[in-house]
Amino acid sequence: MGGDQVVMGGLPVRRVLVKGPSMSPTLQHGDVVVVVGKWPKPGDVVLVTWDDRPGQVSVKRAKEPSEQGWHVEGDNPFASTDSRTLGPARVHAVVMFRLWPRPGRL
Repeated sequence: MGGDQVVMGGLPVRRVLVKGPSMSPTLQHGDVVVVVGKWPKPGDVVLVTWDDRPGQVSVKRAKEPSEQGWHVEGDNPFASTDSRTLGPARVHAVVMFRLWPRPGRL
């Protein structure tokens, strides 16, 4: 996933390319989303990392916070490696809307 970061209204905003099927049907491989650096709430789609996978950035759904981070899962349980396998994730931003190919709020 890559992206450009800007600041709007005091919050960092970044454009991110989704890769893989883990968030299907909500997001598809090739979708471009806009993320904002803000605290998530359960149910939000979020941009995460895991300490055990340096350099890997993933888009998942926030389920619940824990002392070690957030439990996150992909919307497609058959094609997602997430907290069920990797444990709590570190959330960096919340996905606010899809920019391309079907613009809309998530």
